[in-house]
Amino acid sequence: MTAHAYLSASASERWLKCPPSAKLCAQLEDTASTYAQEGTDAHALCEHLLLKSLGRPSQDPTGSLLFYDAEMQEAAEGYQAFVTEQIEEAKNLCKDPLICVEQKLDFSRWVERGFGTGDCVIVADGLLHIIDFKYGLGVLVSAKDNPQLKCYALGAVDTFGDLYDFSSIRLSIYQPRRENISTFDLTKDELLKWADEVLVPTAKLAYEGKGEFCAGDHCRFCKVRATCRAMADYSMQLAKHEFIDPPLLDVLEIVAVLKKVDVLVSWAEDVKEYALQQALKGTQYPGYKLVEGRSNRKYTDEDKVVKAVIKAGYDPYEKKLLGITAMEKFLGKKKFNEVLSGLVMKPQGKPVLAPNSDTRPEFNTAKKDFDDFLKE
Repeated sequence: MTAHAYLSASASERWLKCPPSAKLCAQLEDTASTYAQEGTDAHALCEHLLLKSLGRPSQDPTGSLLFYDAEMQEAAEGYQAFVTEQIEEAKNLCKDPLICVEQKLDFSRWVERGFGTGDCVIVADGLLHIIDFKYGLGVLVSAKDNPQLKCYALGAVDTFGDLYDFSSIRLSIYQPRRENISTFDLTKDELLKWADEVLVPTAKLAYEGKGEFCAGDHCRFCKVRATCRAMADYSMQLAKHEFIDPPLLDVLEIVAVLKKVDVLVSWAEDVKEYALQQALKGTQYPGYKLVEGRSNRKYTDEDKVVKAVIKAGYDPYEKKLLGITAMEKFLGKKKFNEVLSGLVMKPQGKPVLAPNSDTRPEFNTAKKDFDDFLKE
């Protein structure tokens, strides 16, 4: 087991809040997921477009990307445009800022064998800018006090601090599928103080597998969350409401449930999946048994089905209008905009409850509109 496998910058939010989770997670193999592969593909495309815009050699990866589509192309182009804007701003500070793409950043001065990869690092006199691309749709990521980006910044300070004189540090998250561009500024002194007072002592605990277990939102990507006692206790705190009818809960009780319900549902699904996998390996759970689930009929040979139906005098195919993303890919972005100008609209999204930290504007209900009218 290697230390860098569990004291990574990308997992720092988790191990900073729950130090002993690091060593436990390192003992388990990584499991591949379509979401992870999507992110990997999107990052490869972003890297290519950015290098190309900088006039540096790069081979177009689209032919080998499993999840490449028009949405990914648009997201990567938006990222490239955002980074270009930041580069132009940096040129106002110095004539030739250093632009690093997919830069390995070593912060082992503070964390044992700690390193990560910065999507884009811009180094100029007066300012260090760390930019991180997030393709994920599920979790809104903020740059404010983001530990992953602060670890990257430490690596950049250690690598480039003697080459450029900067006292200000900017951290940026570009998350296009959530329409989220988040930026946070701090000084180099503030970063180094956080490193000495928070990062170093906590990383030491994590490296040694010590410290207190602590459950929360940071557990969402923890490999041991399905069997973690702290996570079980945290999730089951909802049981204090005894699952009474929602109308009988007061406002504060509902707020307490809202804060934990997503974590609870996700944790419950993790437990079910873990139990299934263990049962397949032979574990017996009292009161439960493995059974065959429902399945749908499927053709044994689609080519033969087509021939048979055509021979019988019928058309085996249905015609369906391409979806917007597929149509844009089919026509090309420029032609799509020319041909379908004025024929594509984005309807108002379905209202959902979100915490105040969410960057989206508040949804206008009839009551809110009326209240606003009375205030005018």
